[in-house]
Amino acid sequence: YWAQKGEVKLNMFRKRATAPKAGEKPLPVLFLIHGSSNSSRTSFDLATPGHGEYSVMNVFANWGYDVWTMDHENYGRSTHRDSTNSDIASGAEDIKAGMQVIVKETGQQKAHIFGESSGAIRAGLYASMEPQHVDRLVLGAFTYKGDNSPTLAERGKQLEFYKTHNRRLRDRAMIRSIFTRDRPGTSDPALGDILADEELKFGDQTPTGTYLDMTSKLPLVDPKKVLCPVQLIRGEYDGIATMADLMDFFNQLPNGDRQFAVLPGMAHSVVFGLNRQVFWHSMHGFLSQPQPTGTKS
Repeated sequence: YWAQKGEVKLNMFRKRATAPKAGEKPLPVLFLIHGSSNSSRTSFDLATPGHGEYSVMNVFANWGYDVWTMDHENYGRSTHRDSTNSDIASGAEDIKAGMQVIVKETGQQKAHIFGESSGAIRAGLYASMEPQHVDRLVLGAFTYKGDNSPTLAERGKQLEFYKTHNRRLRDRAMIRSIFTRDRPGTSDPALGDILADEELKFGDQTPTGTYLDMTSKLPLVDPKKVLCPVQLIRGEYDGIATMADLMDFFNQLPNGDRQFAVLPGMAHSVVFGLNRQVFWHSMHGFLSQPQPTGTKS
């Protein structure tokens, strides 16, 4: 599938176990939003022979969801433009374009949305822009103001570079570091090379926009404007945001239907952790819970 954002074409991908027959209830839609360094399919549909299941798309399709993902501008199979850096605002517009395709193809006005890392910031901003299209929102490895963040403090040393360059190096060593920077041993180190083999097909450069935003422009999401039910998911050892930072965001959410889940033995990427089954269980429980009495769907 392709979404259109002005002159930009955004590649979308869909998985579902079975299509509902005429007259059957439509499948719940889940839209997965990737982060700063890797594209959608390598993030959420990576094949890892001999290392177990890591495809979030496979897992949730088998659980009865209509699962979608999308390459943001300048990522993967989507349009690449040297003149743009794919910042958070651009990513929210990408989601807006992708939702138009999902509404058209599924006939449903709302989707559950999961975003990880900067994808969570994109998803949170989008939810504040178009609340009519968001059912439940799950924010993994999210950061609000970024106060006392070890990862952002280190990343901020390159702020001047991000201000003057639309691309940064994203080579095999950088991809491997995703699995070791917070807490070695929380993920299978072999995944670094498996992921790099797939992602480097798209080149060793990736946009700087989200890094620039996260080191100089936070906060980018106003929790008071996120009206839908929200689940915050944080790996126990994630260095991108402190518990205090996330609790500040969580306490300001206006919807009483909200959860904060801390996943044991996990670091930044809950998608690729050894305990990823805990992430699947936590998100599935939130997305499938009964509608609370006295609230509107």
